[in-house]
Amino acid sequence: MRRDPIFYQMFQRFPQLLFDLIGDRPNNAQEYRFDCVAVKEPKFEIDGVFLPPDSEPGTVYFCEVQFQKDEELYERLFGESLLYFYRNCNQFDDWQAVVIYPSRSIEQSKVYPHRSLLNGEQVHRIYLDELTDVRSLPVTVAATVLTITPEAQAPELARQLLSRTEQEEFTARERGNIIDIITSIMVYKFANISQAEIRAMLGLDLTQEPRAIREAKEEGRVEGRVEGRVEGRVVEALALITRLLTRRLGLELSDEMRSLLSTLPLSVLEDLSEALLDFTTLADLEHFLAEHLEPKIVD
Repeated sequence: MRRDPIFYQMFQRFPQLLFDLIGDRPNNAQEYRFDCVAVKEPKFEIDGVFLPPDSEPGTVYFCEVQFQKDEELYERLFGESLLYFYRNCNQFDDWQAVVIYPSRSIEQSKVYPHRSLLNGEQVHRIYLDELTDVRSLPVTVAATVLTITPEAQAPELARQLLSRTEQEEFTARERGNIIDIITSIMVYKFANISQAEIRAMLGLDLTQEPRAIREAKEEGRVEGRVEGRVEGRVVEALALITRLLTRRLGLELSDEMRSLLSTLPLSVLEDLSEALLDFTTLADLEHFLAEHLEPKIVD
């Protein structure tokens, strides 16, 4: 299960989730936006950044979702974060970093050189397997635990979260977002089960079309062939990738490109979700598609 797209989706819909995870929510948490930013000289891009509103200085948060061991993660994270803060220090009062791990075993081994930061107030390390009392967690935080829950226990936890979503005070939009997120997590977990079977497993209304599919149709990301039979995970991945490409490349994708992306199978979309993090121009996307599309489509 590739979790980066799921977490990107959650952070985009609920930026305040980050603050619930670290247990420190600023007064203007609702006004933060999740984005990626670029730093020039040397040029690199930071993909998980929570930016405060432009109207007032605030704290910028750098977020890493790390589900594979990277022995140079902290060197890269702190180097890039500090350089970005240096280049933009007039816009922010402070910076903090948040790293989300499935467990402590994934953390890099060499932590001593970074002891001052890791043991201070600026760096928050979240280990999802240590968020044990799921029932006491906010629903959105508990949904992050669902990403690492074994398949045997996942359906019961998902149903509990859906029940809480109906019982607790959420706006209709928030409730819809949470339902979509939980459904997406389960679709990623159970790749061999159809979306209809997933929704039946969770006790959801099969006659109601998921909001993710409705949005995809309205925005033209998927052609009229997209019906209830289309896998929800493909639609979610396509919608997310389109948004990330728009931000990454700094331009709106053409209708032809959107239509071309909609023909990609899920496995290629997942590869693209990782590859696009290194894209700098539209040519990079075109080169990726040339390598992954069938020859008859390229022609």
